[in-house]
Amino acid sequence: MKTKTIYISLIFAMALLSGCQDKLYETFMGNAPVYMSYEDLRSAIQMESARDIEKPGKIYFKDDFVFINEIMEGVHVLDVSNPASPEEVGFISIPGNVDIAIKEDVLYADSYIDLVAINVSDLDDIEEVGRVEDIFPYTVPEYDTDYRLGEIDEDKGVVVDWEIEEVKQEIKQYYYPIYYARSFAENMALDGAYSSSKAGGVGGGDGSTFGVGGSMARFGLHGDFLYTVDNSNLYTFKIDDLENPVELGSKSIGWNVETMFIYNNHLFFGTTTGMLVYSLEIGQNPTYINRYNHITSCDPVVVQDDLAYVTLHDGGACGRSVNRLDVIRMSEDYTQLNLLQSYSMANPHGLGIDGDVLFICDGDAGLKIFDASDPLQISANKLAEFPDINTYDVIPLNNYLFMIGDGGFYLYDYADLQNITLLSTIPISTAGN
Repeated sequence: MKTKTIYISLIFAMALLSGCQDKLYETFMGNAPVYMSYEDLRSAIQMESARDIEKPGKIYFKDDFVFINEIMEGVHVLDVSNPASPEEVGFISIPGNVDIAIKEDVLYADSYIDLVAINVSDLDDIEEVGRVEDIFPYTVPEYDTDYRLGEIDEDKGVVVDWEIEEVKQEIKQYYYPIYYARSFAENMALDGAYSSSKAGGVGGGDGSTFGVGGSMARFGLHGDFLYTVDNSNLYTFKIDDLENPVELGSKSIGWNVETMFIYNNHLFFGTTTGMLVYSLEIGQNPTYINRYNHITSCDPVVVQDDLAYVTLHDGGACGRSVNRLDVIRMSEDYTQLNLLQSYSMANPHGLGIDGDVLFICDGDAGLKIFDASDPLQISANKLAEFPDINTYDVIPLNNYLFMIGDGGFYLYDYADLQNITLLSTIPISTAGN
């Protein structure tokens, strides 16, 4: 009994000494965070004059306008009513932005941890009309991996940049946060490689109600709902009042989710291990139906009729050396998902389908266009290819193809499939690169 009492006393004394111990600090050269306060973040939405495209992300089309994400900074707006001569209208500043979707005159966008709703009926006088705060994961921008990360204090705001300087911080004994070399949002933009009726894409193509996104989208519209997805969670918002999105909740749908595509009242998710299918019969509560498994690889998906087209590519976190197009036959209720055919590719990323015409962004191998009327003979029916560009994502719509790649924005006319023509380009600025 005496021994036990001494032991307890020793533990108490050690705990007391530990509580009185001075904090320990370390000093090193590292990435010191540069913050934007939450107040500044939530008053930063504005239309600016047109600026050069430098770091393009995803692409979106609505009512003769193309919207091109400038990763983590905002959205370029192009008027393409004259496809041969696109006009650069302006730049919507949205700090921390990667994805958008547009219903009627309201643009929805991620802004670091927030969802914002912006009225764009007058592009000369846009207005933030709604915001859901603290809904998305806290993100940090790309940093210099040659240096350690300094400690991040989320109470100070969002991290918008880094400065290499001497960092002094307390040594954490039991916990030290881990941050990625790219921000969570940038991972959402880039790891998916870089949806709509006719084009079959996220957001739909119902007249002027919805815009149309590319195959790399993580935002999608269906009826009175906005759906967004991150690496593992699906978020649902009610938007019957367009200017006041209401969060309905989120649910885990697995890991390594990369893209989302809406078609025929269903959600199709591309992940690094397969394609997931969810029903939207109950819009506020998407429900799991089935999955198609494949080898670990990055995976955007587009769907038309009873076929899903899935591109798999390697590189980075995308797994083993697999570069191919998979064509999947689906039963009417999506309970049966069977591989119909696979085709070897160079390094395929985004893709689009319009009727019998399949467009594939094949990385350094360029844009490839196929007649897909016979899904068993796609590779034998190549209509055209444009090999001198590194392509990222496409939107085919009404005989025009909008494409984004390392070289900038490209607009093609494919009304004559025997003479697919590049009408115009807007190159990426090399200034400061």
